[in-house]
Amino acid sequence: MKLGKCIVVLCLVLAVCLTTTQAVNQSCAIGGKQVLELRHYEFADAAHRQVMIDFLANTGIPALNRLGIAPVGVFQYADDSMTDLYMLVPHQTMKSVLQTHTKWLVDSVVKTQTDVVDSPLKDPVYKRIESSLLLCFDGCPKVEVPTFVDTRVFQLRIYESHNEMKAKRKIEMFNSGEIPVFRETGLNPIFFGESLIGSNMPNLTYMVGFDNPEAQKKAWDAFRVHPKWKEMSSDPYYKDTVSNITNIVLKPAKGSQI
Repeated sequence: MKLGKCIVVLCLVLAVCLTTTQAVNQSCAIGGKQVLELRHYEFADAAHRQVMIDFLANTGIPALNRLGIAPVGVFQYADDSMTDLYMLVPHQTMKSVLQTHTKWLVDSVVKTQTDVVDSPLKDPVYKRIESSLLLCFDGCPKVEVPTFVDTRVFQLRIYESHNEMKAKRKIEMFNSGEIPVFRETGLNPIFFGESLIGSNMPNLTYMVGFDNPEAQKKAWDAFRVHPKWKEMSSDPYYKDTVSNITNIVLKPAKGSQI
């Protein structure tokens, strides 16, 4: 093959490779919606939980911020007798989901905190981590921070469905009118996410926030009597879309950016 033809072929190959790479990178962003990792930490006791909270506040969250991950939420139960911890990590792309944790662990500051990231078998900081991967809804495409007062409280709610079609229909219900009713009545969204990977699927998970418990009660009272909600909830199209609801009341842990 002559040199000229070789150059032409090489240019075509490079063009195809570049186009393919661009397509892959673009496909990582899912319609402008964030992908969320919701982490659930289990601890042996409150003392171990506090070690993790201090680590996240002083080291872990700043390291995630340096990777472009923000805002990061860390939440503990409103009932102090419960020692579990939740962590919300928002991602702009699937590439971020795949790469962030590895980069986080080799951060120059994080990797020095061996008492947490490399704790001994005889005294681990946490017992286990359970993670869910969530895709944000069209009606709430990214994490929001509606309140940051010291008295704020959150509700983490998980709606399970008995089949995938019903789960999709409940998401449609939120996107087509229920989320606007939430906003109007003071049920302030933090996120709404469809579970892509996790336990007890199919399900959706969402979090709402309030300035205080009184605002929380007032908002739910207003929501229950809202005419649009009453209309949608009585629509046969949305019947039997939820088979089980988990409701968890949380408060922000030290260092939480939500």
